[in-house]
Amino acid sequence: MSDETWPKPGDPAPDFSLPDAAGAVHSLANFAGRYLVLYFYPKDATSGCTTEALEFSGLLPRFAALNAAVVGVSRDKPASHARFIDKNDLKILLLSDPDLVAHNAYGVWRMKKMCGKECLGTVRSTFLIDPKGMVEKAWPKVAKAAGHAEAVLAALAQLAGG
Repeated sequence: MSDETWPKPGDPAPDFSLPDAAGAVHSLANFAGRYLVLYFYPKDATSGCTTEALEFSGLLPRFAALNAAVVGVSRDKPASHARFIDKNDLKILLLSDPDLVAHNAYGVWRMKKMCGKECLGTVRSTFLIDPKGMVEKAWPKVAKAAGHAEAVLAALAQLAGG
């Protein structure tokens, strides 16, 4: 998949219907009327993914104050998400996409290098979606998990005037 396949600012955000840790299904329409930070990460309970989830959880009240929800998506099953949430006391919503439907729609399932080898996998990516369902900003290749949530919050604050 080419690196040009992710939704760009001004594009409508692709819809999704994915289960959370409890099995409840969420779609893009559930977040209409508020901003949505939709971030894709490789795997529950790995160091970078835990860092990112903890930072987004810690900043959740500030995102909420700007009328935004934060949702993480990975290929992990709902039971894995439940353990990850419980172990780390996460406050964000995590959705399960084992069939890669949302991953492919958002262009985050791509070739990447791991340990010097190329393989298909989830490229850590974030999309800031406005209250009308349009992509406002995209981070298609997040190089470092640490500090990323703060950068997304700063971009949201600029958009939301907060």
